[in-house]
Amino acid sequence: MQDHDAAAEELPQELSQAGAVVAHAIKHMLGKNLSPIAVASALLGGSLGLLSHSMEPEAVLGVLENAMNSVRDGEFGDAGHPEAARPQA
Repeated sequence: MQDHDAAAEELPQELSQAGAVVAHAIKHMLGKNLSPIAVASALLGGSLGLLSHSMEPEAVLGVLENAMNSVRDGEFGDAGHPEAARPQA
Protein backbone atom coordinates (compact mmCIF):
# COMPACT_ATOMS: atom_id res chain seq x y z
CA MET A 1 0.00 0.00 0.00
CA GLN A 2 2.94 2.32 0.58
CA ASP A 3 3.82 2.28 -3.13
CA HIS A 4 0.30 3.52 -3.92
CA ASP A 5 0.60 6.29 -1.31
CA ALA A 6 3.98 7.38 -2.69
CA ALA A 7 2.59 7.46 -6.22
CA ALA A 8 -0.42 9.48 -5.03
CA GLU A 9 1.90 12.05 -3.40
CA GLU A 10 4.12 12.24 -6.49
CA LEU A 11 1.23 12.89 -8.90
CA PRO A 12 0.26 16.34 -7.52
CA GLN A 13 3.93 17.37 -7.68
CA GLU A 14 4.11 16.18 -11.30
CA LEU A 15 0.84 17.98 -12.11
CA SER A 16 2.14 21.16 -10.51
CA GLN A 17 5.39 20.97 -12.47
CA ALA A 18 3.62 20.17 -15.74
CA GLY A 19 1.13 22.97 -15.11
CA ALA A 20 3.93 25.46 -14.56
CA VAL A 21 5.62 24.43 -17.82
CA VAL A 22 2.33 24.73 -19.73
CA ALA A 23 1.59 28.14 -18.18
CA HIS A 24 5.06 29.31 -19.25
CA ALA A 25 4.50 27.98 -22.78
CA ILE A 26 1.12 29.73 -23.00
CA LYS A 27 2.63 33.01 -21.85
CA HIS A 28 5.43 32.61 -24.40
CA MET A 29 3.06 31.86 -27.28
CA LEU A 30 0.76 34.76 -26.41
CA GLY A 31 3.86 36.96 -26.23
CA LYS A 32 4.52 35.95 -29.85
CA ASN A 33 1.09 37.40 -30.68
CA LEU A 34 -0.47 34.03 -31.42
CA SER A 35 -4.22 34.18 -30.92
CA PRO A 36 -5.65 32.53 -27.79
CA ILE A 37 -7.70 30.19 -30.00
CA ALA A 38 -4.56 29.07 -31.88
CA VAL A 39 -2.69 28.46 -28.62
CA ALA A 40 -5.60 26.63 -27.03
CA SER A 41 -6.24 24.54 -30.15
CA ALA A 42 -2.59 23.51 -30.36
CA LEU A 43 -2.49 22.59 -26.68
CA LEU A 44 -5.76 20.66 -26.90
CA GLY A 45 -4.62 18.80 -30.00
CA GLY A 46 -1.32 17.90 -28.38
CA SER A 47 -3.07 16.84 -25.19
CA LEU A 48 -5.52 14.62 -27.05
CA GLY A 49 -2.67 13.05 -28.99
CA LEU A 50 -0.78 12.30 -25.79
CA LEU A 51 -3.88 10.91 -24.09
CA SER A 52 -4.72 8.73 -27.08
CA HIS A 53 -1.27 7.14 -26.90
CA SER A 54 -1.57 6.39 -23.19
CA MET A 55 -5.27 5.59 -22.68
CA GLU A 56 -8.02 3.57 -24.29
CA PRO A 57 -10.47 5.55 -26.46
CA GLU A 58 -13.29 5.22 -23.91
CA ALA A 59 -11.04 6.66 -21.19
CA VAL A 60 -10.15 9.63 -23.42
CA LEU A 61 -13.86 10.20 -24.02
CA GLY A 62 -14.37 10.15 -20.25
CA VAL A 63 -11.73 12.86 -19.84
CA LEU A 64 -13.44 14.95 -22.51
CA GLU A 65 -16.84 14.43 -20.89
CA ASN A 66 -15.43 15.62 -17.56
CA ALA A 67 -13.99 18.68 -19.31
CA MET A 68 -17.33 19.47 -20.96
CA ASN A 69 -19.11 19.17 -17.63
CA SER A 70 -16.57 21.53 -16.04
CA VAL A 71 -17.26 24.13 -18.75
CA ARG A 72 -21.02 23.71 -18.32
CA ASP A 73 -20.68 24.08 -14.55
CA GLY A 74 -18.77 27.34 -14.95
CA GLU A 75 -15.52 26.02 -13.45
CA PHE A 76 -13.47 28.03 -15.94
CA GLY A 77 -14.85 31.41 -14.98
CA ASP A 78 -14.70 33.70 -17.99
CA ALA A 79 -14.71 30.93 -20.58
CA GLY A 80 -16.02 32.29 -23.85
CA HIS A 81 -14.39 35.69 -23.38
CA PRO A 82 -11.17 35.74 -25.47
CA GLU A 83 -9.82 38.79 -23.69
CA ALA A 84 -9.83 36.83 -20.43
CA ALA A 85 -7.39 34.32 -21.94
CA ARG A 86 -4.56 36.85 -22.20
CA PRO A 87 -2.57 37.17 -18.99
CA GLN A 88 -1.95 40.70 -17.86
CA ALA A 89 1.67 41.89 -18.02
